[in-house]
Amino acid sequence: MMRGGPPMQGSMTALVTPFRDGRVDEACLARLVERQIEGGTDWLVPCGTTGESPTLSEEEHDRVIDVVIGASRGRRPVLAGAGSNCTDKAVKLTKKAAAAGASGILSVVPYYNRPTQEGLYRHFAAVAEAVELPIVLYNVPLRTGQSLANETVVRLRNRYSNVVALKHATGSVAGVDELQAQCDIIVLSGDDSITWPLMALGARGVISVISNLVPAWMKELVDAALRGEGGRALACHRKLADLADGIGRFGPNPQPIKTAMALCGLLSDEFRLPLCSLDAKAKGEIAALLKKHEIG
Repeated sequence: MMRGGPPMQGSMTALVTPFRDGRVDEACLARLVERQIEGGTDWLVPCGTTGESPTLSEEEHDRVIDVVIGASRGRRPVLAGAGSNCTDKAVKLTKKAAAAGASGILSVVPYYNRPTQEGLYRHFAAVAEAVELPIVLYNVPLRTGQSLANETVVRLRNRYSNVVALKHATGSVAGVDELQAQCDIIVLSGDDSITWPLMALGARGVISVISNLVPAWMKELVDAALRGEGGRALACHRKLADLADGIGRFGPNPQPIKTAMALCGLLSDEFRLPLCSLDAKAKGEIAALLKKHEIG
């Protein structure tokens, strides 16, 4: 843990990026930040996968981070997504997020390139050397085409004190026990439906998609897990997993969550191509799921 900074744990929301008429809807984004703070979210995480970061221009990427930091007004720390499949660009985005006032950096495994483990080590080493902020490694092999091996995580953690955490978004708990036995890196769930199982194995929280919709629900689960209240955490997990899995089956993130939020009047039903609005049948089924859980 970086000395003097907020603990890298808790309920952390991977914020959507709202659009209106093709542009980032900054006023809506600020409202969403306020809603997250009211719901108890511990960290705000803009410009990740859920924020459609691959389709943001560099100027928009910087502006989204600025808006989130400004709307938070110091009430919550901001973990800024600053990853790229180009190491030079990742370093540039990281430095700009640090200068804007981010409290930490979320750095994804380079996508499409499919680098070797040595390439991944050198990539993240360059990011870690660029700033003194805490770095959260983001392993999401379904998206990137390459997985970050435990050995590489351990190597980075042992060499760089500011590499403090790993967002584990592999869809499985496999390998987490082994990783935690080898080093003291903090594990954060990157999959809503297995947050409680991962926390039962020692993870310290989640970077969540579904908390865009129900921040207080995820906060309740994570806090119960951190307090060791397994029964309460399990009850929260069952409700959240039903909602997250039910919504998530209608397309790649963030199509389902933004659709659900639009149905609740939280933002415009707008995406950046190649993502697009869901069809009427999917919207109807998501609406039914929201009604089942009394959300809206």
